[in-house]
Amino acid sequence: MSVLEVKDLHVSVETEQGTKHILKGVNLSIKQGEIHAVMGPNGSGKSTLAYSIAGHPKYHVESGSVTLDGVEVLTMSVDARARAGIFLAMQYPVEIPGVRMADFLRTAKTVLDGEAPPLRPWLKEVSEAMKGLRMEKAFSERNVNEGFSGGEKKRHEILQLELLKPKFAILDETDSGLDVDALKIVSEGVNRAHAANDLGVLLITHYTRILRYIKPDFVHVFVDGRVAEEGGPELAERLENEGYDRFLDPASVA
Repeated sequence: MSVLEVKDLHVSVETEQGTKHILKGVNLSIKQGEIHAVMGPNGSGKSTLAYSIAGHPKYHVESGSVTLDGVEVLTMSVDARARAGIFLAMQYPVEIPGVRMADFLRTAKTVLDGEAPPLRPWLKEVSEAMKGLRMEKAFSERNVNEGFSGGEKKRHEILQLELLKPKFAILDETDSGLDVDALKIVSEGVNRAHAANDLGVLLITHYTRILRYIKPDFVHVFVDGRVAEEGGPELAERLENEGYDRFLDPASVA
C-alpha cells in the first residue's frame, strides 16, 4: 500500500512586502485508498499545501519533507512527481490554446506509461469516462479548457483523473464554482476513480457540501499554516454548524 507523507513542512512565498511564511510545520499522512478532507478559513495554507506537494515554483520549501513510499518528492521535478503517481486538480485550470483535448489526454497517458495506449481500447475508455461526466463527444476536439465554463474545466480535470489513474489525487477546491448538478457529476467521477484504482485523495474545500457526495475518512482543520484539529467525518459536520471562530484568535477578528 502506497503512502504519501508530509512531515514538518514549512513553506514561504515572496511578496512585495517581503517573505511570507505560510505553512508552519504541517504533518499529514495519506494511505492509498483513504480520503482526507482539508478544511479551514481563507488564507490558512490549504492551497499552499497542494501546490507545494505538486512542485509549483512560487512556493519555497524552507524545511520538512514530502515522501511517496519513503522516496523524497521535493527533490523531484514536477513531471517526475506526476509520473510517480501524484495528480493535482487545480482550482483554476489553465487554458492551452492550440492543443486538442484528445491529443493532450493521449500524450499524457503515453508519458505516464512509457508507451502509447492501443488506440481502440483507449478511445473506448475516453468515451465511457466522458459519458460518465456528461461531457459531449465534441469536447475532445476542442482546445484544452479554451472557452470552457468553470464547470466544464472541473469536469475535464476529473476526466484526466479517471484516465491517468494516479496513486494520489490532490483536489484543490474542485467544488468551487459548481452548481448542484455539476457538483454531483464531478463527485461521482472522483468516487469512480477512488473505487477503481484504490485512489488516495486529499480534498481541499471550504464547504461541507462536496463531503455529502465524497465521504472523507479523515478531516483536518487548517488554521494559520498548521493543522489545528483532526478527526473523522463528524468534525466536518461540527464545522458546518459552528464555523471556524473557535480556532481563531479573538483579537484577529475583533
